[in-house]
Amino acid sequence: MKERETFGSRLGFLLISAGCAIGLGNVWRFPYIVGEYGGAAFVLVYLFFLVILGLPIIAMEFAVGRASRRSITCSFNVLEPKGSKWHIYGWFGMIGNYILMMFYTTVAGWLIIYFIRMAKGDFVGLNSTQVAEKFGALTSNAGL
Repeated sequence: MKERETFGSRLGFLLISAGCAIGLGNVWRFPYIVGEYGGAAFVLVYLFFLVILGLPIIAMEFAVGRASRRSITCSFNVLEPKGSKWHIYGWFGMIGNYILMMFYTTVAGWLIIYFIRMAKGDFVGLNSTQVAEKFGALTSNAGL
């Protein structure tokens, strides 16, 4: 069996974990939602649910990963008690990863297209409504 890679330092692990936990949604959409729906009150509710829901889930993920040292699907096979059906939940995790990958590759495609259009000067002189119309045209083109 091939030796699995490990992190060289605790800082590297923390930075990777923070990057995965924060994600594009929090960086991209969070400021808009905060301004749109109540500012500081929304932040307090968000932080409350982040602690109540996020901490137990991340603790579980760390525990399963550290105990099994395997991928999400294989970890449940290794750790489940004999005769139980816990290995099925590993597949839910894998399906969730694929769904996230589809979302992030779509957004990355939009970013690349917008970068190319910006470099060509397609947005020069346009106001925010006109740029939004260009985004609507981009998303309505299913082939692209």
